[in-house]
Amino acid sequence: MCLYVFCDGDKEQYEALKPSAQSLGAAFQKVNFLRDVKADYQQLNRTYFPEVDFGNFTPDIKRAIEQDIQEDFAKAYQGIVKLPVKARFGVYVAYKYYLSLFRKIKRAQPASLLSNRISIPNYSKAFILMRAGLRSQLNIL
Repeated sequence: MCLYVFCDGDKEQYEALKPSAQSLGAAFQKVNFLRDVKADYQQLNRTYFPEVDFGNFTPDIKRAIEQDIQEDFAKAYQGIVKLPVKARFGVYVAYKYYLSLFRKIKRAQPASLLSNRISIPNYSKAFILMRAGLRSQLNIL
């Protein structure tokens, strides 16, 4: 939704970046779904991965989901580096936050996702923001 605004109405740039933006949105959603699987599945009786039986959530199933998310993040990054400079920093910070959350989820066992909500501590969020700011200033995203 924001991409058109980020591109200042440049339809050609928008169309070129749209697949990457869609991948970024997909990665963010899937990470949220995994992070919130305990509440969604156990408390609200919802699942956002229809092919997954969370009653039998195995490491292999988790790895397959993670591979899909990793591909989304890779495609998304290709678009982030092509964003207009004024939009790049904020999107990059969000990307790095969700990537950090994703890495923490990858380290967790499937059963722990069903019993705990994975989160990033505030000090880590501050570090992500500072590091992204430095990389942005140095133009080395």
